Amino acid sequence: MQKRNSGIFSFSILATALLLSACNDGNNSPPAAVAYPPASAAPPVPLPPEQGGPTFTNVGVHDPSVIKVADTYYVFGSHLAAAKSTDLMHWQQVADGVNSNNPLFDDVLTELQETFAWAQTDTLWATDVIQLADGKFYMYYNACKGDSPRSALGVAVADNIEGPYVNKQILLKSGMWDEISEDGTIYNAQIHPNVVDPQAFFDKNGKLWLVYGSYSGGLFMLEMDPATGLTLPGQGYGKHLMGGNHSRIEGAYVLYSPDSDYYYLFSSFGGLDASGAYNMRVARASAPDGPYLDALGNDMAAVKSDPALPLFDDASIAPFGQKIMGNHLFVRSSDEPGTGAGSGYVSPGHNSAYFDAASGQYFLLFHTRFPGLGEQHQLRVHQFFINKDGWPVVAPHRYAPLSSASTELNATISEDEVAGQYKFINHGKDISASIKNSQLITLSADGSVSSAASGSDSISGSWHFGTEQQITLNLGDDGLYEGVLSRQWHETPAQFVVTFSAQSTQGVSVWGSKLP
Repeated sequence: MQKRNSGIFSFSILATALLLSACNDGNNSPPAAVAYPPASAAPPVPLPPEQGGPTFTNVGVHDPSVIKVADTYYVFGSHLAAAKSTDLMHWQQVADGVNSNNPLFDDVLTELQETFAWAQTDTLWATDVIQLADGKFYMYYNACKGDSPRSALGVAVADNIEGPYVNKQILLKSGMWDEISEDGTIYNAQIHPNVVDPQAFFDKNGKLWLVYGSYSGGLFMLEMDPATGLTLPGQGYGKHLMGGNHSRIEGAYVLYSPDSDYYYLFSSFGGLDASGAYNMRVARASAPDGPYLDALGNDMAAVKSDPALPLFDDASIAPFGQKIMGNHLFVRSSDEPGTGAGSGYVSPGHNSAYFDAASGQYFLLFHTRFPGLGEQHQLRVHQFFINKDGWPVVAPHRYAPLSSASTELNATISEDEVAGQYKFINHGKDISASIKNSQLITLSADGSVSSAASGSDSISGSWHFGTEQQITLNLGDDGLYEGVLSRQWHETPAQFVVTFSAQSTQGVSVWGSKLP
């Protein structure tokens, strides 16, 4: 559907044109004629009864970006959706839907009229909110046409986290075919960004940055003015961090860890819909603007699709970055309560992350779809940890504090507790819509690892219990995995269980969830 014109792609006006850029919530990888429900259309996902354990109140906020104000966590996402919680388990919808009744603006249709006109759309995409030194809240909003990277990114300001926000100005535009772009050159979607999916953050020295971008030319970063929330002059689109040639990479989010002294750049590879194979990956840097590397030392700025291959070439980008979560299913065993195949996720992604300085805990917040439930999606929160190699490893199950258990539980896991049978998931490095089903493995008291499976599915090796809840797994040809043990709520058996999450130098994550 596309043709080359002076180095610039021009688009067919046919509704079936393939999308060259991601704009979130169903408008990124399928044909333009496909539309998926907004967050509010997601019904509750059925879960097994939880007797004497934690409870959850679920909401749908696509592309959630987190901010904590006093004792309350807020997430802001696409379609001007927002929700809040004081415990990361019970969520209350604050707003949803781009219409004149959305409480985040007095009338968003009027307030952001210029943005909608440029992007030729009537909705907004992944929103991010940050509080600056003046005490005000700065919302970085964005809108995208959907069948091209014609987008606008701007900022609005409010005295209160829940609004009303007042538009300040548009900061960036993209998709101006055959015209001068923000960096002074003719816009080219292979190298220039689609200006969506923003996240503003402070580095450890108090500098303000904005990371953004999706598909098209990849992810970019700009230094910002912390007094005004605007971009510092003379940067154009900013520094290129990752992607290009229409790679399916988006949803950038940067978090600094005082424990490792690294900046972690999270992103999502693949497409967000149920068949799109969304999966979350991470790279790290010693400076906020990179270079961001994976564990093998690959500079993520060089990770992009092969321009000689068809659009959305995944094979070129799949080997890079540390894959922390993809499609998976903890298969329900016959003796576990409830009905259904088990618990798991489809196309989990577009995450944000939060470090709680008081507790020392790290949290990953993302949207996900579910096996067998199509495009229905909800917000999920998982705890994550930093392993001995300085990489994030994500807990296998959704977050619930041990204080929510019906009986008192010890957060510390002894070496004697580790031995036993586990549901084991290997997330691999592929970008695939297939679901990784769990298989049973045994961590024996003698330090060996074995499985009942044979052939290519067989798993064998050894494990070693380390200090500070660390575990090392040597799985032979599959490599060495450094991980962290924790006690997590597993909704299928409806119990807190011992788990491990570990990662290899090759960027593969493995999970274990011990059978009760």
